[in-house]
Amino acid sequence: MSEPLSPIVSEFESEEQEASYDRWFRAKIQAAIDSKQPRLSHDQVTAEILERLNSKRLIRNAG
Repeated sequence: MSEPLSPIVSEFESEEQEASYDRWFRAKIQAAIDSKQPRLSHDQVTAEILERLNSKRLIRNAG
C-alpha cells in the first residue's frame, strides 16, 4: 500500500509549474462552463458508462 500524500508537500517541482497548471485547469473549467454543448445529467452519464461496461463484459465473457 502506498503512503498517503501530504497536504503540505506539493506535487509540482516549482511554483511556476504549479501556477501554470492552475491557469490551464481554470481555463478548462471556464471553457466547460461557457460551452454551448448540451448538458448531461449525472444519472444519464452513469447509465451510459454502466451500459458500456456491461457490453464489454458480455463481449469478454462470450469469447
